[in-house]
Amino acid sequence: MDAFLFYVAIATLVVWVAIGVELAVGNRSIRFLKDVSRQQHPPEPAVSVIIPARNEERNLKEALASILQQDYGDFEVIAVNDRSTDRTGAILDGMAGDNPRLRVVHLTELPPGWLGKNFALHCGAQQATGNLLLFTDADVIMRPSTLRRAVGYMEAREIDHLAVAPEVRMPGMLLKMFVVAFCIFFSLYARPWKAKDPKSRRFVGIGAFNLIRNDVYRVVGTHQAIAMRPDDDMKLGKLIKRGGYRQEFLFGTGMMHVEWYASVRELVDGLMKNAYAGVEYRASVIIGASAAQLVLNVWPILALLLTQGETRALNAAAVLVMLAICGDAARFLGPSRWYAIGFPIATLLFIYIMWRSMLTALLKGGVNWRGTRYSLAELKANKV
Repeated sequence: MDAFLFYVAIATLVVWVAIGVELAVGNRSIRFLKDVSRQQHPPEPAVSVIIPARNEERNLKEALASILQQDYGDFEVIAVNDRSTDRTGAILDGMAGDNPRLRVVHLTELPPGWLGKNFALHCGAQQATGNLLLFTDADVIMRPSTLRRAVGYMEAREIDHLAVAPEVRMPGMLLKMFVVAFCIFFSLYARPWKAKDPKSRRFVGIGAFNLIRNDVYRVVGTHQAIAMRPDDDMKLGKLIKRGGYRQEFLFGTGMMHVEWYASVRELVDGLMKNAYAGVEYRASVIIGASAAQLVLNVWPILALLLTQGETRALNAAAVLVMLAICGDAARFLGPSRWYAIGFPIATLLFIYIMWRSMLTALLKGGVNWRGTRYSLAELKANKV
């Protein structure tokens, strides 16, 4: 057993060093939107900003106001009230009365074969007149030059799809720790720095900021092609990349931010709808990923107490490398690097979310999200 744990420690350290090199190089190859020039060369393409909103009264006013205050010349905002039961509809109507750029669409029913958010995005896009479509969320707050910088970068680089990750802000130590861990998990899952490589099969999509050419959006099938995908943002990116179009990923830290979730319960409920879908409803992936995360992210901490000698030293080195990597990755999306110390705890929370997502879908035969139930058979049938 001692020999086995010794070789596990060596393997863990080697894997973490390899991860560190890839993340350090990959993240540093991605630009920050704040570093992009705000200078725009005419003609500016018209932009339609599409915002789905279901029961978003908490952050809606501030987020929508920040979008309406963009220092961009030709843009419209289409806000889609998706069957809200709170004051979302009234807030949207009140703001529309004061700003001619804003149009509000009220949905009262959800047709069969659609997720609510996806149908709202689809309806908004059908009314859009812009050359570019920006799909964003009702809680994303942007600085005034965000749209100008993004469009300028997109036009200069002749990109068809630009995804920008916002700075993520959440209250409480555990949630901040989870943000750091999620940055690592997302980066290792998506390798977003590879999305711009036409030879790579990697793709990316960010629900908070997906800027897409209108004609490309139509050609790849619109949201109708991903009508039942909970991971609609990533799958829209996949459709675009698969169609042979150019996409790129930027960090939005310093230019846009979002309060992702306000509590641990919200976090668990919110990610549950995506976790099982994100691995294409394959239980084997959940099992394998959980085992790998326990060995790589949690065991080295325990091993400091349960092993000795060279094995303990190797695990200590693995822990130091792991925390250094997490701290370095944190700075790209905003949280303090000191929250990296909670990476093992956040890993356990993430594993819990994955398993709860899978077991809930399997045992209940579907997913409940924001008051609507979607059957697992329907969800699995929409393969992309």
